[in-house]
Amino acid sequence: MEERKVFKKEAEMALEKFSLKGKSGIVTGGGSGIGKAIAKGVVQAGAEIVIAGRNRERLEKVAKELRSFGGPVVPIQADVSKMEDIKNLVKQTVKKFGKIDFLFNNAGIVRRASSEDFKEKDWDETITTNLKGPFFLAQAVARVMISQKRKGKIINTSSLLAVQGGKRSPAYAASKGGLTQATQAMANDWARYNILVNAIRPGWVKTELTEPLKQDKERYDEITSRIPLGRWADPEDLVGAAIFLASDASDYITGQTISVDGGWLSA
Repeated sequence: MEERKVFKKEAEMALEKFSLKGKSGIVTGGGSGIGKAIAKGVVQAGAEIVIAGRNRERLEKVAKELRSFGGPVVPIQADVSKMEDIKNLVKQTVKKFGKIDFLFNNAGIVRRASSEDFKEKDWDETITTNLKGPFFLAQAVARVMISQKRKGKIINTSSLLAVQGGKRSPAYAASKGGLTQATQAMANDWARYNILVNAIRPGWVKTELTEPLKQDKERYDEITSRIPLGRWADPEDLVGAAIFLASDASDYITGQTISVDGGWLSA
């Protein structure tokens, strides 16, 4: 009987490592798609969060929905391509929670056109939103963690296109490739502060960004036929990796990119 109690206690301790109870963080792009799914998952795991995005009305609606699973959930309108918005987002998060334990850099855009026709404006907007913004938001969050002498987790959303160029989205591929390398650079620089920086590399996920591809039956079937699991991911398929990387269970993992792709890269 005593031995069974010991095993039960050890099992409970192991599961506690995945809990986010008492932790505070930011999820950008939290109003829809992958960001919304991650926000819901970390709230269910016990965290209090700020969800950030450009659409205030959508954020407020999602925040109200997520509060039924826990909370608090605070919506803050922010465009990560704007440095002032980044500063305000971090300032307001610290004002609300007093600390930041984790950041999910999930906000992103995609512009589609063949490389010979791709416009400079679309290139600049994509790189600024998907690469510059996440880097400087991570920097601002890391500075808070360093000043408070707290360990922290920063998780960036990469993409399969970081390692495969894809089609008709050269700026997106470049931005995600850059973000993956920046993830490793930040991990190296901030390991001495016990700030761990990793990335999640989603495969083909059913979101607003990929809706045009879903509407192109030939391209959709082409993609699906190569996925070993035989289906596109739902945003919720990313939640397990997200909670793991934000929790104490991943305290010796940094500079890594975890693929959640249904086996795409192994095919």
